[in-house]
Amino acid sequence: MAITSALVLLAVIWFLVMFVTLPIRLRTQGDEDKIVPGTQAGAPANFNVRRTILIVTGIAIVLWAVIVGVIVFGGITVRDIDMFGRMDGS
Repeated sequence: MAITSALVLLAVIWFLVMFVTLPIRLRTQGDEDKIVPGTQAGAPANFNVRRTILIVTGIAIVLWAVIVGVIVFGGITVRDIDMFGRMDGS
């Protein structure tokens, strides 16, 4: 695996984890009954960007390391996921 493909894989995993974790433990202004004038009730009330980025980065690096390990060391190959038997050589 080249460096470029490893970095692209990390970026894709990071953004996927980010979009999955954004709504977790989210408290809205409507939930806390403290709606700032001019904003929607569904706007985040106390969103901590630094904490979210640290959590997402930690999860993404662990997932990335597992996936890169499988790719580099050949734990799963294309022949393992050939459901239709098209790679039998015939």
